[in-house]
Amino acid sequence: MGSVCAERVPGSIAGIVNSVHSVNSPVEVRASDLVGCRFRLRQRAVHPDVPPLPAALERQPQIDAARAVVFDLLPVRRAVGDGRRRAFVRRDLDPAFGTDEETLQALADGAHLITNATLRGTIDGCRVVAEIDVLVRVDGLLIGGDEVDTGPRYMPVAISNHRVAREHPQAHIDMVFTNRLGLSAPLTVNAKARHHTIDGYRLAIAELLLREHGLATGRGALIGQDRTRAYVGDITRFIPPVRAALAAPVPSEPKRLKQCASCRFWPLCHPRLEEMDDISLVLPGGGGDAWRERGYPTVQSLIDADVGEPSAVARAWRAGIPVLRRQGPITMPRADVEVDVDMEAYLDQGAYLWGAFDGATYRPFVTWSDVGGEAEEANFAAFWSWLMATRAAAHAAGQSFKAYCYAAGGENHWLKASARRFTSVDAAEVQAFIASDEWVDVFAHARRHLVGTDGLGLKVLGPVVGFEWEDDDVDGERSIVLRRAARFGDARARAMLVRYNEDDCRATRAVRDFLTAGAPGLPVL
Repeated sequence: MGSVCAERVPGSIAGIVNSVHSVNSPVEVRASDLVGCRFRLRQRAVHPDVPPLPAALERQPQIDAARAVVFDLLPVRRAVGDGRRRAFVRRDLDPAFGTDEETLQALADGAHLITNATLRGTIDGCRVVAEIDVLVRVDGLLIGGDEVDTGPRYMPVAISNHRVAREHPQAHIDMVFTNRLGLSAPLTVNAKARHHTIDGYRLAIAELLLREHGLATGRGALIGQDRTRAYVGDITRFIPPVRAALAAPVPSEPKRLKQCASCRFWPLCHPRLEEMDDISLVLPGGGGDAWRERGYPTVQSLIDADVGEPSAVARAWRAGIPVLRRQGPITMPRADVEVDVDMEAYLDQGAYLWGAFDGATYRPFVTWSDVGGEAEEANFAAFWSWLMATRAAAHAAGQSFKAYCYAAGGENHWLKASARRFTSVDAAEVQAFIASDEWVDVFAHARRHLVGTDGLGLKVLGPVVGFEWEDDDVDGERSIVLRRAARFGDARARAMLVRYNEDDCRATRAVRDFLTAGAPGLPVL
């Protein structure tokens, strides 16, 4: 194995690149190549013509839309009070060309804002490229507490679909309003940055390439889901991990990870994994590493080791059995009145759909307006009022009540977050309900009694318990794409999202009915 930067190491990515490309078209490392699957970089070098998957193409309009919103907010001239006679130059580059020549020219010209910038160069001998959403000119640096005129330097700004900061009364962070980038100094606000590796790597690579031209500031900014704010901070702290990632060995063989299913190179990796009978086919990611280190690198070797549950799972996988049942009785809490709940959220911005199925009727509480405002609050309040009224009616009739969801992490987060943000729902009431035995996580019970050869997600268990989704190609990621279309009035997207949510509610009920019946037909572990 070799690092991504080793130019002449046999088996290194650079060696493979040089063997399949001319010197005029080298493969360059991007920040995304340093996060997640490292073998993907090797595949990209050897198989450059493999096209992106449709799901990746569906995500692109969302990314483009985020950039369009930010670019529309960026200033094009100085405002009243900024000294209108002083020049302000904004240079919008064409991202289709992907060369750094225009960027270098804009830097040389001293432009105050440069959008769609591209820089190429080497870091520790490795060819890299940074595609920078915005470069902001900075004319002075703080040195020893004093601002020193250093001449034009540039701060990279990355646009992210992550939530890059949250309000926090005890934390402080620098921030510039997007429409004042290049015009105003940062303000200090009460917020706490949220770290996402890919965002930090993007800024760090840009910083290192700017250093090559003597134009770096050591600072960078992120514009997240709140497109109106650019949060500014020290980006030099990301440089050591970037350099370590560049120096890390590139695997010579694939290993199955959770993200393989959405990777364009999976049709190439899967046959090789089967040829090797690699243990990651059964235990993906780091799950199989401990067994590999103990001398069991293949599925068959794990089967032959006869080490209890891992070997039983490997045997089941080999036999095409998706789920096994653990020994002992199965318990599944039930009630006289039962409601299955499923929620759909848009990124980290808010929950727009709360679905509830009472065994006879499915009720969608949905808003197609932007989340984060009055429409989301009214929708959440309507759902919560209905749920609490249903519970109260059951209690009044002397009946027991339970509400169920599958893998409660998402629902719990948005129940608590919505109650915190919106005063129309009592946060203490929400917290008390979540902590009660009337709120049941079905996944926790499934995991206690079942073992899956490919996990125990709802989409895995659904077919096992006899449930089928009407739209079986919809998942959490695609729902984000559908949500964008639904916001703009796409009736088909709206219907599909509601149908998807209803099926998740019904599937949750089907799983707990299956557990209540004792998981009939499943082989015992």
